[in-house]
Amino acid sequence: MLPRIAILALLFVAGFAHFCEVLGSERFFQTARPVWPIGLEEEKNLLVGFRAVVSSDSSQKVILKAAASSLYRFFVNGAFVGHGPARGPHGYYRVDEWDLSKHLISGKNLIAIEVAGYNINSYYLLNQPSFLQAEVVAGGKVVAFTSEAEDIPFEAILLKEKVQKSQRYSFQRTFTEMYELAPGFDDWRTRVTAKYDTIKTEAVGKKELLARGIPYPRFNLRHPLRHCGAGRITQGVEPEVIWKDRSLTQIDPTTGGFLEEDLVEVPTTTLQKIQSIPNQFKLKRWEVDDALQISQDSYRILDFGTNLTGFIGAKVTAHENSRLYLTFDELLTENDVDFKRLNCANFISFELSPGDYNLETIEPYTLRYLKAFVLRGTCSVRGAYLREYTNPDVWEASFAASDERLNRLFEAGRETYRQNAIDIFMDCPSRERAGWLCDSFFTSRVGIELSGDTKVEANFFQNYLLPPKFPALTDGMLPMCYPADHGNGRFIPNWALWFVLELEEYVQRSGDHAMLKAFRPRVTKLFGYFEDFENEDGLLEGLESWVFIEWSMANQFVQDVNYPSNMLYAAALDAAGRLYDRPAYRQKASQIREIIRKQSFDGQFFVDNAVREGNQLTVTRNRTEVNQYLAFYFNVANSESHPQLYKILREEFGPEQVSKGLHPEVHPANAFVGNVVRMELLSRWGLTQQLLDESVAYFLYMAKRTGTLWENITPEASCNHGFASHVVHLLYRDVLGLFGVEPESSRVHVRFPKLNIDWCEGRIPLSDGTVSLRWRSDSEHLFYRLEVPAGYKVSIENLSGLKLSAE
Repeated sequence: MLPRIAILALLFVAGFAHFCEVLGSERFFQTARPVWPIGLEEEKNLLVGFRAVVSSDSSQKVILKAAASSLYRFFVNGAFVGHGPARGPHGYYRVDEWDLSKHLISGKNLIAIEVAGYNINSYYLLNQPSFLQAEVVAGGKVVAFTSEAEDIPFEAILLKEKVQKSQRYSFQRTFTEMYELAPGFDDWRTRVTAKYDTIKTEAVGKKELLARGIPYPRFNLRHPLRHCGAGRITQGVEPEVIWKDRSLTQIDPTTGGFLEEDLVEVPTTTLQKIQSIPNQFKLKRWEVDDALQISQDSYRILDFGTNLTGFIGAKVTAHENSRLYLTFDELLTENDVDFKRLNCANFISFELSPGDYNLETIEPYTLRYLKAFVLRGTCSVRGAYLREYTNPDVWEASFAASDERLNRLFEAGRETYRQNAIDIFMDCPSRERAGWLCDSFFTSRVGIELSGDTKVEANFFQNYLLPPKFPALTDGMLPMCYPADHGNGRFIPNWALWFVLELEEYVQRSGDHAMLKAFRPRVTKLFGYFEDFENEDGLLEGLESWVFIEWSMANQFVQDVNYPSNMLYAAALDAAGRLYDRPAYRQKASQIREIIRKQSFDGQFFVDNAVREGNQLTVTRNRTEVNQYLAFYFNVANSESHPQLYKILREEFGPEQVSKGLHPEVHPANAFVGNVVRMELLSRWGLTQQLLDESVAYFLYMAKRTGTLWENITPEASCNHGFASHVVHLLYRDVLGLFGVEPESSRVHVRFPKLNIDWCEGRIPLSDGTVSLRWRSDSEHLFYRLEVPAGYKVSIENLSGLKLSAE
């Protein structure tokens, strides 16, 4: 961890705005100290409860301040109130401040906090020692706080009901949830007069704290819409092959967890030995209070109607000693829930003594379908729900058009964004919950349009800014996703270049020149890293670690000289040259583009790579669709320099290329990132109707099936991927016509498109007002109404071919 003087020096460079956000405990806490049960600070997979009884009256404002590792949730008088924290970088912890006033009653109130301390690596939560630092402030006075001293208001309880030695959920996330429960297990957090055993705590060292910086999540309850499946199960059916994820079989010093032989049970193996046999079943509407009566060896499936993210809950009665499983997924596979489709352990396990339970997971999960079944005993499951864990600031924005397909795409894009932008920009809310670069480049464009600010993106960049170094990574390189642990030293060099492109757009969106200035040393060092890989032609050669272009054959052609990587390198150099006034960077970018044109273009297409054979560099015949798009997107080619390729890409590639058998020698692109880049090119080329039609072809089937947008064009991976929310940006920019909304410069550029739709309207919220536009057309005129905040300058470009008339 940086000494205080180093932190202050770093933040002085970053500017006063960032300085105000990072100080020690005294900035946030009056009295509380970070604590944890004695000697257990680095123990894996513990769940610890902290409770305090405080008195309140209606005249006081009562605040709970909390920071923790790894995560926490809290209850007031037995009712769920919040979950946190927002994630920070290594050595820093963000502080939440929750207003409890509306949750309190006059007199005594029970405030209970559950903290999960994982102490293993992940792409989701950092492997840092466990602690809680919390205090309750009523009317400005601290009335409860964490401390190692005895006779303090917050007492600690070791919650042994959560099975400690459980398997990991995935390579990218932490542990699965398994519980062994008896009635009254939650009395400590629901009853002021409950009896419980306390455990002594100790102070665990001062923590460097950060402001939360972003809005608090939305926790709305969502209930199933349909009861869509039922049947019986047969146990002990041996499959031909037992699937075992690397998160189970490759536990070692860099991949933490418990060895398979040390686990209490391996549920992923148990579940693969179950065969589901469906009954004849008619879809039934599900009512909020409906109950499922599940006897031994039977199952039920519920449909939430849309792919959602949050905490799974239900009221359960165990009529005898019972083993209840909940499995879930984003879609049905052969009319059943395949818990392992996403290479995750999508299950929750409950061992229940007879009695009544209110159950809810402490971890968020992503699902449309929930399957409940009993391996032993009999259970009633009532009032099943999912408590949403999403970004709250997306509902002031709006979009609607006469083409209902576009409205469906917008809602799917918004749904995808809000589940992937809670505290950072994530790739997906399910398998990884990780803040990946490149994904964030596209997702960030949506944030300013749906939320009207760059708060989430500012947190995202601040996390990359503050650590003095990134453990285990090559000096100068940035993590491919962060906050995350990369103990094996793996990184994606390409993603660090996408980081520079996003930084340029971030500064344009936010006007945060302090952040830009603070990143200058890190960006300079990054390009110093890449210089060591420049060959005699000035191209990057032999890039190390995981060279990634997209999820297609393009990832097979990355050595020795990969031309898409060099196209990206040139674009990043250009961006850094503009940002930091470095003409040499821009000159190098121009030279790289020229060399790529000479080496990579074979007269028809751009080739993906060249291989080194002795001292000779030989260009291959490997050609991919995404490489053609990147050549145009990164200004290696344009319609004038390569008119025939431009014509081929425009007319012969796209959603129907493969089905029509066109250019089979060019390996097709995937959703991430090729198809999205294609949409950007169609916009740049002014082919708006084609962009609209292809967007529908690429994305509508996803929206119909899950209500969210996917990682790939097929459903074998994540069906809820943050970058795909970029379709919202396309709809605002290319269909509605809000081509450029620039709060920093107080400008709005409207470009009315030529489209075969009758009307469109939309609204983008901003901190200083709202930008709203609506238009309708007839055979000769396009009538529009535009509203912008006071002081904004407006420019209008008319590509519709119709006469403009302001209403």
